[in-house]
Amino acid sequence: MLLPAVLAALSGLGLGLSLIVAIGSQNAFVLRQGLRAQRVGAVVLVCVVSDVVLIAAGVAGAGAVVQRLPGVLDVVRLAGAAFLAAYGALAARRALRPQVLTPRDDAAPASLAATVATALALTWLNPHVYLDTVVLLGSIAQSHPGRQWWFAAGAALGSVVWFTALGYGAALLRPLFARPGAWRVLDALIAVVMFALAASLVAASLEGTL
Repeated sequence: MLLPAVLAALSGLGLGLSLIVAIGSQNAFVLRQGLRAQRVGAVVLVCVVSDVVLIAAGVAGAGAVVQRLPGVLDVVRLAGAAFLAAYGALAARRALRPQVLTPRDDAAPASLAATVATALALTWLNPHVYLDTVVLLGSIAQSHPGRQWWFAAGAALGSVVWFTALGYGAALLRPLFARPGAWRVLDALIAVVMFALAASLVAASLEGTL
């Protein structure tokens, strides 16, 4: 019947949105790119494709493999912590030297390759992505026997909707960010989030070695 499949897809949509809507390194980067109208399409595409791949992997059973390889997660945690701390430091520096968002920004945007590399790093070096998207979402998908891929499709749709709305919807906030004070607050918030995530990853890694 079609109804159970639709319900599975809606369940995946709801869970997928609940896992990605909370502010994190990936969302903060998408928001900032959207506010500056720089490489938005590329960033949104990277985030969506990455999520779809991770969702598919989780539903296909990769979550069980990840759970059996704690050493791999420890390496990813430490690498991710280092990257997030460095990105947080850059955000903190920007908070101390805020910029005004104008239609003609003097600062040249980062290259497409650099922007894509940053989006990939913020996605794939974040262990929470594997724990939430691969392990948790993949496990819950198995509660819909025979309709796991409908569940996955719903979760993937959630990623498409969220990242598209965040990246392109950020333009609505551009008038607010015409003031340097708004950028100071945003970058300070991004720095706090990055440092907190980095600290949580280090703590999780240390707990695993005790």
